[in-house]
Amino acid sequence: MIDTTSTDVPDGQERLRLDVGEDGIGTVTLCRPGKLNAWSWESTRQLGLLADRIRFDDRIRVVLLRAEGRAFCAGIDVTAPGGAITGRSPAQRTRNYAEGIRWAHERFAAFARLPQPVVAAVQGYCLGFGFELALMADLRIAADDAVFALPEARLGVAVDAGGDLRIARDAGAGWAKLLALTGRRIDAATAERLGLLQQVVGVGELEKAARSVAAEIAANAPLAVQSVKRSVDAYADAALPAALDRAALAAALTLTSEDAGEGYAAGAARRTARFEGA
Repeated sequence: MIDTTSTDVPDGQERLRLDVGEDGIGTVTLCRPGKLNAWSWESTRQLGLLADRIRFDDRIRVVLLRAEGRAFCAGIDVTAPGGAITGRSPAQRTRNYAEGIRWAHERFAAFARLPQPVVAAVQGYCLGFGFELALMADLRIAADDAVFALPEARLGVAVDAGGDLRIARDAGAGWAKLLALTGRRIDAATAERLGLLQQVVGVGELEKAARSVAAEIAANAPLAVQSVKRSVDAYADAALPAALDRAALAAALTLTSEDAGEGYAAGAARRTARFEGA
């Protein structure tokens, strides 16, 4: 089950790390490179904890979101403990999933709505939730080896963290539907052309380029910077809360479906899924 009460991070269970520099940049690092920084309920909990720490830290004027290793985030970690939500009946299990997704949305909102702007530096695989996390940032800079996709439909589940909604906002509804309905992968050049990235650089230049943008922001007046972010978000995300509520229900329905079980089993076996719509 989801740990919704603890504020501790057990030894060896760190999913994200926060480092605060003297330059006004707070660096949040996904730090499980051996797992390709795959995401879990525990990752979501820790993201919320870090957001709470960052929010009122006057030392942090901008957040740099980055990842260790060859991938930004390859998606959900299906091997993580507590991955499946249970219930005494199908109805209760669906309800529990819906509440779990809503809880996750609240943690993501705490991060996406930080007063400080967030600059994401993306390399390698940026799939599923990894793509959705990157889309929560205010600005995205990617290495030219980055690969993006929302493969959820291929597994029999709905996109649950708002990635398709943010693509619709930034690139248009047609592109959001194409990517989410097919699960196809796109490269960094295509993502930049669609307006989902603000800059693409060589792999060896990613850290420097992202920190340079973060430093430009950190050098400006904090109250002005935060006001700009709030104003733009108020306009761009006006319809997002209601749409995310729908997404939670859609995710709960599909995560408890037989098709979801078939999708994950087929993925593990590297075979074509046979979906029945049940």
